Amino acid sequence: MREAPSEVIIKKLLNEGTNVRAYDPVAVESARKIFGNSVAFFDDQYEALTDADCLALITEWPEFRFPKLDVIKNLLKSPVVFDGRNIYERSEMKRNGFTYYCIGIDTLK
Repeated sequence: MREAPSEVIIKKLLNEGTNVRAYDPVAVESARKIFGNSVAFFDDQYEALTDADCLALITEWPEFRFPKLDVIKNLLKSPVVFDGRNIYERSEMKRNGFTYYCIGIDTLK
């Protein structure tokens, strides 16, 4: 996880006073060593979203490819997604009632 974009993003969010709730199926132990108790880590991707202000997707593990959008929408305080890996289709996200930001690609996707 050393110098991973997720590490940089999480550090910036923490520096701004954001509460970070995280799930990663592979790098969680490495992340715990880096962030300790400053990040709340979860064993379930959906549990991490409970009462969160938004979802920021900054990894692209296969289990994130086909999300349960209805579950995500119900867990979040507001249906806002920042997709740093551009794995979702803008039209599908909008059709499902999300405010969707894909980062770093053509905004017409």
